[in-house]
Amino acid sequence: MKLTSASLLLLLSHSASGFSLTMGTGNSFGRVFRISTWGESHGGGVGVTLDGCPPRLPLSRETVQVDLDRRRPGQSRITTPRNEADAVEILSGLTPDGITIGTPLAMVVRNKDQRSQDYLENDMSVAYRPSHADATYDAKYGVRAIAGGGRSSARETIGRVAAGAVARQILKLYNGIEVLAYVSKVQDITCENVDDDTFTMEDVDSNIVRCPDAESAEKMLARIDEIRKSGNSIGGVVTCVARNVPAGIGSPVFDKLEADLAKACMSIPAAKGFESGDGFEGTLLTGKDHNDEFYIDPDTGATRTKTNRSGGIQGGISNGENIVMHVAFKPTSTIGQLQKTVTRDGLEVELRGKGRHDPCVLPRAVPMVEAMVALTLVDHIMMQQAQCELFPNEASIEDSPNPMGTTAEREGGPKVGAISERPVGLKVDEE
Repeated sequence: MKLTSASLLLLLSHSASGFSLTMGTGNSFGRVFRISTWGESHGGGVGVTLDGCPPRLPLSRETVQVDLDRRRPGQSRITTPRNEADAVEILSGLTPDGITIGTPLAMVVRNKDQRSQDYLENDMSVAYRPSHADATYDAKYGVRAIAGGGRSSARETIGRVAAGAVARQILKLYNGIEVLAYVSKVQDITCENVDDDTFTMEDVDSNIVRCPDAESAEKMLARIDEIRKSGNSIGGVVTCVARNVPAGIGSPVFDKLEADLAKACMSIPAAKGFESGDGFEGTLLTGKDHNDEFYIDPDTGATRTKTNRSGGIQGGISNGENIVMHVAFKPTSTIGQLQKTVTRDGLEVELRGKGRHDPCVLPRAVPMVEAMVALTLVDHIMMQQAQCELFPNEASIEDSPNPMGTTAEREGGPKVGAISERPVGLKVDEE
């Protein structure tokens, strides 16, 4: 392979320019709590290396397997029938009795049921699937893993979900934080009657659609079945709620919590949209209607909001309410109907997808979204600990901001005379 003079100059002068090229570009996520996933859909296996995991965390293979079982293929008639047990092996970073030791955790899942001939012995070896990553991977690298889609396959998310299970354990021990997602929309069928404060994982997993509202789930399933039988695919929305996240998590400007959550969720295969709180619907309201008014919780004395249109994040920083987000997923690219496309060498052809694939990614996207949200929260919590909690805040109660959020509590209860009978004037001079 010949390198141009410009390429050589770039590689040789990276230290002077501040540029650095690292292995696995685009395959790592996080800053303090950092994962790197690896492997292809039809290779020997897929996995993850997790660095930055705190020591002395109780962890077992079975704990990780719970989330992988929710993600794995072959669960029902509306997921790909590829038959994989997705049994995880933890190779490092753990004592024999299940305690993390602070060094990198390496986890692997071996591929067992790949059928590479489904791709290599027909036109799919040379023809690009419309709206799939086939063409763009070829354009970027000049070569691609044809069988199973390689790294663009949803099988890559095994590493994320495995690491997300570790993050889930950390969140639970840190502040009783729960991260739960569900299918809230399939095409134009919207989920009704779900309380973000109370729905459980058992409610979500009570049906194969993963919608906690049984009546809506039946309608969604009927629509998915209708589309599936016609050889087509369908998309929708996954809603995720993070409960008990303390106020103060996230950073201003470029490292806003919802910005990192958006990047995390938009990195999931087939994700095409992200909303924080009311999102685009909030644009239909006035400021008076959209603002979440504050009040003092009469039991805990903490500062709370009467509504949660902000989705638990204001100014890029958590306010202690439920963090709520919505992730839109497109219909699966591989379908069993005839489509026009082109071959690698530039010929126009027609292609019909064959083999095993999801008619709807939504049910299996639920644990993927949970994993990416959990990973992001742990990363931000660890950065908060490093910057803002390195030294204890020894200010008195009167000199400190009132505690904020669902899990916060003011020492001694609500402040006496906390309710003022007259409005407070505020003169503002902002850009």
